[in-house]
Amino acid sequence: MNNQKQQKPTLTGQRFKTRKRDEKERFDPTQFQESIVQGLNQTGTDLEAVAKFLDASGAKLDYRRYAETLFDILVAGGMLAPGGTLSDDMTRTEFCLFTAQEDLETMQAYAQVFNKLIRRYKYLEKGFEEEIKKLLLFLKGFTESERNKLAMLTGILLANGNISASILNSLFNENLVKEGVSAAFAVKLFKSWINEKDINSVAGSLRKVGMDNRLMELFPANKRSCEHFSKYFTDAGLKELSDFARNQQSIGARKELQKELQEQMSRGDPQKEIIAFTREEMKKASLSEQAMIGIIWTSVMSCVEWNKKEELVTEQAIKHLKQYSPLLKAFTSQGLSELSLLLKIQEYCYDNIHFMKAFQKIVVLLYKADVLSEEAILKWYTETHVAKGKSVFLEQMKKFVEWLKNAEEESESDEEEAD
Repeated sequence: MNNQKQQKPTLTGQRFKTRKRDEKERFDPTQFQESIVQGLNQTGTDLEAVAKFLDASGAKLDYRRYAETLFDILVAGGMLAPGGTLSDDMTRTEFCLFTAQEDLETMQAYAQVFNKLIRRYKYLEKGFEEEIKKLLLFLKGFTESERNKLAMLTGILLANGNISASILNSLFNENLVKEGVSAAFAVKLFKSWINEKDINSVAGSLRKVGMDNRLMELFPANKRSCEHFSKYFTDAGLKELSDFARNQQSIGARKELQKELQEQMSRGDPQKEIIAFTREEMKKASLSEQAMIGIIWTSVMSCVEWNKKEELVTEQAIKHLKQYSPLLKAFTSQGLSELSLLLKIQEYCYDNIHFMKAFQKIVVLLYKADVLSEEAILKWYTETHVAKGKSVFLEQMKKFVEWLKNAEEESESDEEEAD
């Protein structure tokens, strides 16, 4: 008996048949381009007809695969080579964004064409954003008129939320910035955006993508100042944008100042030095005392690790604020500054739940330390308090306010007797 297993015969040779789904389709936009160009030549300048043609063609043509080709044709009339020039060997159309009339109404009509197309074929959304980013990088390859039309269209699309403000990153390209192309393009873009919506729409969209502090980058490093930015855009009729950028820079400067003060306090720097530094920075940034006291309060309250237990945090806060009362006093020389501080304390105690019961004790401490006057406390109590925790804090302050009023009345009657 043969114990060795017989080897099974095996098939050798090459398998030629492949599944259809494994076959890689060759990227060839020629036929696609011819179909789109032919359709646009037939519809001409009738943008309603263009929108209908694009809607119907999506069922027959591969928009997903040739999205870039599609958008290139709609914007420039043909496929774009790197740098923004039209490819020589391809079919073109004279009916596109770049050959349209250079006015806001026409650009709004074109924005509608893109909007309808992307609403109908949602998968084109990402490709369209990528196309706009690419077009912005190609700006030097376009004529001034083509750039103006693209700027107006982009502003309208941004205003209506069709694209994200992150596309503006392309404008910070070094070559575009150096030659002044970015700033000139931004003027047209922001004008059409504000015309379509308002400055609040611009501010909200820029903040959403963390670009609200980056507008200065539209200029070369040697011109990147608030003064230059303000003059350039104000002269171009965009004072709202200048004011927004100035305000953003001021917010940025305040955050930096707050951070620096916090570090000085954490290091235990002498308060005289902190006061001198703060006065200097306040002057440099043209900050009012009311704004400054808010920054100081936030810094004072942020430079310590607070106890999580409500009964212990009040004691800790009183001890900490007693230490920094000379600093707070140095920047509450005006009644408005005192009221600003009181509102900051109210908001802080409301936002940080462990401090809800500490409010009255903090106010009394600062009154005794000559940081807050009775006039400011009474005005806050009767008029200027905000809604945050109002009923709780007014109740806490009731007895102390009554005591202040009685003390004031006694003081007045003493003066009358002396007269």
